[in-house]
Amino acid sequence: MIARSGEAGFTMLELLVACVIMLFVLASIYAILSPAEGAFRAQPEVADLQQRVRVAVETLARDLAAAGAGLTRGDGAGPLTDFFAPILPYDAVADPPGTFRPDAITIFYVPDTVAQSTLASPLSPAASVLTVASAPGCPATDAVCGFETGMHTLVFDRAGRWSPLSIVGVASPALLVRRYGPDLSSTYDTGSSLAQVSIHAYSVKRDAGGEGWQLSHHDGFETELPLVDNIVSLDFEYWGTPQPPVLLQAVSEQTGPWTTYGPKAPVLGVLQGSGYPAGENCTFQVVDGAHAPRLADLSPGSMSLVPLSPQMLTDGPWCPGPASPSRFDADLLRIRQVRVTLRAQVASRALRGPAGSSFTNGGWARGGEMYVPDQAVRFDVVPRNMSLGR
Repeated sequence: MIARSGEAGFTMLELLVACVIMLFVLASIYAILSPAEGAFRAQPEVADLQQRVRVAVETLARDLAAAGAGLTRGDGAGPLTDFFAPILPYDAVADPPGTFRPDAITIFYVPDTVAQSTLASPLSPAASVLTVASAPGCPATDAVCGFETGMHTLVFDRAGRWSPLSIVGVASPALLVRRYGPDLSSTYDTGSSLAQVSIHAYSVKRDAGGEGWQLSHHDGFETELPLVDNIVSLDFEYWGTPQPPVLLQAVSEQTGPWTTYGPKAPVLGVLQGSGYPAGENCTFQVVDGAHAPRLADLSPGSMSLVPLSPQMLTDGPWCPGPASPSRFDADLLRIRQVRVTLRAQVASRALRGPAGSSFTNGGWARGGEMYVPDQAVRFDVVPRNMSLGR
């Protein structure tokens, strides 16, 4: 184009140069804004991921710290490790007893409650009614010692047996109960412990749609709920005391504690009916006419905790006996520390790259600021009620 005399104008070459410069400027602006846009989209998802990890860690740590809390009054006062294993390395609702799953755990403890007592009469396997004893510390005007309809309870004894019960009705001083979990395979004697219980079974499961993973929680009775979404892996490791349980006093004494941990040994010559010879149980045997530990010393002369392998926790001896539906490996009574490793992923596949070390489940993110890698957390918990006396 040729400008006329007295008029301003641009040549074609000048217009082309201007367009090229403009394209370079726009490309530079896009190069700056595009990562910012990716970061803007990713940051809320990062915050959500960290919040979900925090909820999972705090929930597991809280229940593990309380594991093993037992009765606070009466002859049964003390940690649950004096009776049975309050941490099981599997889902006690879904898995058979005596198994091991690194991605599941079941935790028992007695909460801060007045609902603690004993059986006033024997409880047979077929019974749906039990009578509550008027134990010291029970409310003076409450013949059922604080137990209420809908409450989750546990009956357990010195032999190592345990059975979850749900209260479906109250007919003072009796309770109408429904049994869950291990069947009552034998009669619980008068004086067996009865208390409100908290049971927490955790595992990782597919969500209802089958497209994601969730940290699942079961209360040990009827209710299972997803707790945290997009928890893609969960792993538990266990450390325990190397020393076997030893007697603190003669088992013929009327009040305990009788052992450092674990079920009370039967009186010499008395058959407990648990599949062991007279005078013996899962933690004690009779040697030269006296009780001796059945469990091995895993590290003679040392007080340091030792790792408990899956094989060690599944090979017996079994409490209360090999045929009991509530059986557990006696080495589970050793547990004093639990290590938890969990891994969570971002919810959106658009922020996940190809499956690999950074992503358990792949996505279609192109990289850079759009990548939000999985987050893994590892922490140790020492259940305070299972470490008493250490």
